[in-house]
Amino acid sequence: MVDSLRELIDDIDREIVTLLNERARLAQEIGKHKASGNASVFVPEREHQVMRKVLAASEGPLSGEALAAIYREIISASRALERVLRIVFWGPLYTFSHEASLSQFGASSEHVPVPTIEDIFFEVEHGRADFGIVPVENSTAGTIGPTLDMFVQSPLKVCAELYLNISHYLVSKSEGLQGIKKVYSGQQPAAQCRNWLAQHLPGIELVEVSTTARAAELSLSGPEAAAITGGLAARYYNLNILAEHIEDNPRNKTRFFVIGNKECESTGQDKTSLLFSVAHRPGSLFRAMAAFELYNVNLTLIESRPTKQMPWEYVFFVDFQGHQRDDAIAKALASLSKDCLFVRVLGSYPEAG
Repeated sequence: MVDSLRELIDDIDREIVTLLNERARLAQEIGKHKASGNASVFVPEREHQVMRKVLAASEGPLSGEALAAIYREIISASRALERVLRIVFWGPLYTFSHEASLSQFGASSEHVPVPTIEDIFFEVEHGRADFGIVPVENSTAGTIGPTLDMFVQSPLKVCAELYLNISHYLVSKSEGLQGIKKVYSGQQPAAQCRNWLAQHLPGIELVEVSTTARAAELSLSGPEAAAITGGLAARYYNLNILAEHIEDNPRNKTRFFVIGNKECESTGQDKTSLLFSVAHRPGSLFRAMAAFELYNVNLTLIESRPTKQMPWEYVFFVDFQGHQRDDAIAKALASLSKDCLFVRVLGSYPEAG
C-alpha cells in the first residue's frame, strides 16, 4: 500500500516539475516583453495578486503559510531567469532583517548586508542595489527613527511592505539549561524576553551585544554560554535550541519596507505612506488632518519626527489604506496640500496580510 502511494507521489512530482518549467518559460516570455519596455523585474502588485489567487484556490491540507513559502521561491526563481536582483539589508547576516529579505525576495536573489540603515538608502540611490529592506516599526518597541529620518532626505519610494513574526530562541552548544551562566543578547531581544529569563534563568549574567547574529556567534565560546537569537542564526551556527518562542509577547512583529525607485499600480488592497509638514501655528496640524476625515481615509499610522534643521520643527509620517490614484485619496491629498508647507507621497503599495 505504501509503495503504491509513493509511486503516485513520484508521478505527481514529475508532473509538478513539468508544470513548473512550463510556468518558468512563460515567465521568461513575459520578461522579454518587459525588457523591451524597460519594465521592472520586481512587480510587487502582480506578485501580491498571484499569492492571493493561490491561497484562495487552496482547499488544504497545506496551510496558507506553507503555500506562501513554496510560491515565494517559485516567484523568486522565475524572477532570477530575467535577472538576479541585488537586495541590501541591515546586517550582519542571519539577523531578522536578513530573514525579512529572504521572506520577501526568496533565495534566488542576492542578499547583501550593509552596516547601517543609512547605507541601505545610499546603495539603492547610487544604483549598487536594486532594492533595500528597512525596518519601519515594531509592534512592541514602536517606529524605527533612523528609517523615518532617511525618507526626509531620500528620493526613494516605498515599493512593498511585509510583516515578520519576531520569535526569539535560547540557543547554546549546551544541551540543557543546567550550567548556563551567561546569556548574550541584543538590547531589544533581552527586553522582549525579560519575563522568561526571570522565570527560567534568574540572576543570569546578561551580556549586551550589537545583534542577534553576534549573540549566536559569541555563544559558541563554550557550553556555559547561551544566546537569545532568531531561528536563522541558530540554524547557521548549528546551535542547540534550548527553548523556543521565549518572547513575552507572542504577537511581536516587525514591519519592513521594500525601498527602490518603482511605483506600484493599484491592486484594490493597497496602502500609502507620505510625509508632510505644516506651519508652526496654532491649529495648523488639525486643519491638515481634517482632509483625511473629510474623504473617509483610514489612517493606520501617524508619527512625528524632528526636521533636524530648526529646533521644534517637525515632519509627520502617515500611513493610510488606499492607493494615491484612488479618487477619494487623490482628493484628500489635494486638500491636505492646501494646508501644508510640503507633502511628499513615499509610495502606494500592496497592503501586507
